[in-house]
Amino acid sequence: MKKTIKAIKTISLLSLMTLTFVACDKDFSTLESDIQGYQNFSTKDATFTVTTYNKKIEAVQTNGLSSNLLGVYNDDVYGLTTASVVTQATLSSYAPEFGDSPELVSVILSIPYFATLEDTTDGESTYSMTAQDSLFGDSPIKLSIYKNGYFLRDIDPENLEESQKYYSNANTTINFDNHTDATLFEAIESPYFTPSNAELTVTTIEDGEEEEVKLSPRFREELNMPANFWEDLFFNKEGMSELSNENNFKNYFRGLYFKAEAVDNKGSLLLLDFSNAMIELNYTNLTGETDEDGTALREDQTLQINLNGNRVNIFENNITNTDVINAYNNPDEINGDDKLYIKGGEGSMAIIDLFGNEDTDNNELPDDYEIFIDTYKDQRLINEANLVFYVDETAGLNKDQEPNRVIIYDIKNNVPVIDYYIDNPNTIDPEYSAEYHSSILERDSDGFGVKYKIRLTEYLNNILLRDSLNLKLGLMVSTNVNEVLPYSILDSEDKVSSGTVMSPRGTVLHGSKANVPDEKRVKLEIFYTEPEN
Repeated sequence: MKKTIKAIKTISLLSLMTLTFVACDKDFSTLESDIQGYQNFSTKDATFTVTTYNKKIEAVQTNGLSSNLLGVYNDDVYGLTTASVVTQATLSSYAPEFGDSPELVSVILSIPYFATLEDTTDGESTYSMTAQDSLFGDSPIKLSIYKNGYFLRDIDPENLEESQKYYSNANTTINFDNHTDATLFEAIESPYFTPSNAELTVTTIEDGEEEEVKLSPRFREELNMPANFWEDLFFNKEGMSELSNENNFKNYFRGLYFKAEAVDNKGSLLLLDFSNAMIELNYTNLTGETDEDGTALREDQTLQINLNGNRVNIFENNITNTDVINAYNNPDEINGDDKLYIKGGEGSMAIIDLFGNEDTDNNELPDDYEIFIDTYKDQRLINEANLVFYVDETAGLNKDQEPNRVIIYDIKNNVPVIDYYIDNPNTIDPEYSAEYHSSILERDSDGFGVKYKIRLTEYLNNILLRDSLNLKLGLMVSTNVNEVLPYSILDSEDKVSSGTVMSPRGTVLHGSKANVPDEKRVKLEIFYTEPEN
């Protein structure tokens, strides 16, 4: 996905990171000075036990996302996912004056896609849209757009200091189908809605003159149903409280409901840029002047309605794969699972217990963890530490659907691990951001996924040098590793990254159970320097 999204870091987090880096430098300096008396060093490696198991992500918070999914995604392993959207709307300016005898010309809805500009020749631009940008699949979908009648609150009435959270199962708890006031657009029969990467040419009117304008790929359709709907909604409310301020308007016009449905159990899924989405209400009004024939002159006007405010993604999953269902229902938290099913959205993640959980002396510390501390605490410097996850080549994955990026999340503190923050962010091309810490999926010559590598060097050095806690980690799919805001899971203290919520993709990895072949089993690999004298 080629777009710029800044990973949100508060001032307090930046301050903490600065202090951590200073401490880090000091500790390394001390450690290195302690071994400078040694003349010879050797680099060695070791492996430690890891326990990994599946955790189903139930309904997940979906309001407040920077982008939203709309459409249908058919995954060979995880089945059909349908994503719909409910969004509030705001006016570009309140208490609008429509002038004398306003007449509606058109109502245009425009939502940009995330598309990559490939070339411009003779004024014509060519764009691409792939799963790395915004488009998953290429089949048509049924699409309906309704006036929403359900009010989306900003504040949680049970805790006035908290924002209201809306979850991906909203059509179960709210059912927006029961709150539709009017149908504004339908593509529910052939030809259905099919997204296109084509540049658009539209005609605009400026100072009475027509002008052709080129637009990047986007959903751009006229909302022309029902008759007199927009006139009653706006023109007849001029000067009234409904259009006077944002709060009144949000309660009066409660936004739009975009409902997606599959066509023959197929479809396509779009990641849409709702931050730049708008409705243009185009109309004319009388100028008070006439032409040579005495005909009253009219002037072109536009009222812009922005699709911002509260916005909710609704996910409906239809998982029929019994292996996936059994893995979700029966995770082995003691011995670990042999297969890890990780999927974005309302999907699943893998829980990671570094050093396993075998505790023969019953002191509530894993045996491998105690060995790690005793062995490395004083005279060994960790140069690199990795978790390597191998893709299960027998799972029947579609190579075009395999996610390129995964992310490790500290699910106690709801942040990525320290190695993420000291890697190089890339906001211009997030696909290649922080790729040293979390490598892009390695693929074979046929394009199928082989493995992901996660570096945890500083995470382990923090345990050794600053007595940091060894915490449970979560491995998640991410559509954008720069999107790391914590998003709630319904009825759970765990959270997932915002980039995980916005990803429809999934994969299957080999786990840590003893029956997994040793060369495919998840392990913690440590490369370290040790003095020889």
